Amino acid sequence: MPVQYEGIKKEHEAVRTRAGLFDVSHMGEIVVEGPGAVAAVDRLVTNDVGNLEVGRALYTVCCNESGFILDDLIVYRLEAEKILVVCNASNRDKIVSHFAKNLSLETPWNDVSDAWALLALQGPNARAIMAELGAPEALLGLRTFGVARATVAGVDLWAARTGYTGEDGFELFCANEDAAALWRAILAVGEAHGIQAVGLGARDTLRLEARLMLYGNDIDEQTHPFEAGLGWVVKLEAGDFIGRDALRKIKAEGFDRKLVGFEMTGRGIARHGYPIVADGERVGEVTSGSPGPTVGRNIGLGYVPKALSKVGTALGIEIRGKQVGAVVVTTPFYKR
Repeated sequence: MPVQYEGIKKEHEAVRTRAGLFDVSHMGEIVVEGPGAVAAVDRLVTNDVGNLEVGRALYTVCCNESGFILDDLIVYRLEAEKILVVCNASNRDKIVSHFAKNLSLETPWNDVSDAWALLALQGPNARAIMAELGAPEALLGLRTFGVARATVAGVDLWAARTGYTGEDGFELFCANEDAAALWRAILAVGEAHGIQAVGLGARDTLRLEARLMLYGNDIDEQTHPFEAGLGWVVKLEAGDFIGRDALRKIKAEGFDRKLVGFEMTGRGIARHGYPIVADGERVGEVTSGSPGPTVGRNIGLGYVPKALSKVGTALGIEIRGKQVGAVVVTTPFYKR
């Protein structure tokens, strides 16, 4: 997957206003199935998989015993005792090892990452394109975070109403050998709908406008869900999971910093790793930053002390030795 096909801004705008197609087959996929599969996965993540209906998915994080984030995941309940877990490509080996260590020998599971491809069709015209490709009504009628099996453009696949752009759309899981044909079919039908192949550059600007996390930037093994604003995926009372006791303690004792969104008030673009300053002192650093093509502002995320996290708080971003003004704002920066 390239950084760009025809330009980041053009690709970004296509997803926001028409449709974009991403090849995200680099993501990792683990299938856990058989008796006890749901309970087994439930113990590995913070959200409540046990309460997840068949044909539904949820966003969650996987933590270590100390409550710090190993990865953020989407968990799909494909069947009563068949779970699909999608992890970040950079964390595939780590998560596979974590599952291998913590799943019982009686729980069958398989890393299918090398056998499956994943295409993401995103944007307001995504549903119309899927309809022209012959997607059944059961797929077209999926709610957000729904998942169903279907045949589309002659390809057997799992389709989910999920994505990483802040737009409506579908993520399509199919066999590797079918991916090229499916890619070409979507682009051919999508041409009349203004579709654009989209690379990693616009994927990053789209997800940042929607305040979707990027592992390795906004969250990692030095961050916990509460300071990252992900407390909503931590279900402390739903049952036991790895890291539960530590997270309960963190929540009870409180924490010192918080991930905030900001926009630049001065001329400059905040980039990952740039210092965040207040009253002449370094108070944090930028975790993600870029122009926001849809919102028309230079935006970013970063951790700051809680006392500086209130909307409207003035900050400075150190850019090449100079302090440029910024202000804490409400996120997401963009909401469809």
